[in-house]
Amino acid sequence: MLYQRNVTLILDDGSRFHGKSFGYEKPVAGEVVFNTAMTGYPESLTDPSYAGQLMVLTFPLVGNYGVPPGTFDKDGNATFMESEKIHVEAIIVSDYSYEHSHWNATESLADWLKREQIPGITGIDTRELTKVLREHGVMMGKIVFDDEPDHIPEAVYEGVNFVDKVSCKEVIRYNAGEGRKKVVLVDCGVKTNIVRCLTRRGVEVIRVPWNYDFNALEFDGLFISNGPGDPDTCDAAVQNIRKAMENPALPIFGVCMGNQLLAKAGGASIYKLKYGHRSHNQPVRMAGTQRCFVTSQNHGYAVDNDSLPADWEPLFLNMNDGSNEGIRHKRNPWFSSQFHPEAASGPTDTEFLFDEFIKLLK
Repeated sequence: MLYQRNVTLILDDGSRFHGKSFGYEKPVAGEVVFNTAMTGYPESLTDPSYAGQLMVLTFPLVGNYGVPPGTFDKDGNATFMESEKIHVEAIIVSDYSYEHSHWNATESLADWLKREQIPGITGIDTRELTKVLREHGVMMGKIVFDDEPDHIPEAVYEGVNFVDKVSCKEVIRYNAGEGRKKVVLVDCGVKTNIVRCLTRRGVEVIRVPWNYDFNALEFDGLFISNGPGDPDTCDAAVQNIRKAMENPALPIFGVCMGNQLLAKAGGASIYKLKYGHRSHNQPVRMAGTQRCFVTSQNHGYAVDNDSLPADWEPLFLNMNDGSNEGIRHKRNPWFSSQFHPEAASGPTDTEFLFDEFIKLLK
């Protein structure tokens, strides 16, 4: 019989949840967040926006389709993942499936976690845990092994610049070639499918570190990516975006963290949501219309609609809580979405936003 070590998740409010270890065996700490998606754990685990977090999956059965191969395409990007490694601190599930079956699986979720040294807990009542997080709001938590009570990890999430931890460290070019339109991609923790969505539309992508002053480069459009943590830690990116906005004709498109950084560059303020939006089924409405979309989301902060300057307006609104889901400038070709139009995983209803951005390139 398989031996599983007993583990306990301890939340900052004193709540304790007892389970069994199925991943790498080490105590960890981080911000505890929940994701209500039914599928897509390979993409979520490798999404850099989850850096520093313990991810709770509310869908009860996890692991039954295993893990795809860790292969890379011609550009060096992961083929089936959203980055080159797992970024979450740990994964917390209700029922881990020790048997998996899928045409594209090469290993089990447990084996992958162990190889990348990421803890996994099963046997937790994730629905009850989610209720606690919804009532209290996201909070810090620790995973400790019951037979090592003195090994108590410590972690800080607020104020840490996680973007700097996950951003590229040098300029990377994709699709370089004569005659192509050039898009600077500010990498705050970009997902691989964002790069794909741009390159397959025929543009050259110049991927730069989050704090890189790209304004001296020659380019036709600016893309600001998703990323983890607090946007207030990314002032260098805000200043570079603000400098780029001195050219009112420059097309700018931001996604997730990119929405928040564009808003800050435009003069708006950001606030932290009580428990964030992390799912595949968030309904958003395009402002001023009856068009509604089902979207993939992963964020804990939002733009304050009331703080938008007179030249800006909301572009999308969340139909559940009314929070901002995107902004646009009233005259200049600048817009953004708080949700993920590239999906991966999740619905692809809003991928047309990439087409709208490409059309703006002169």
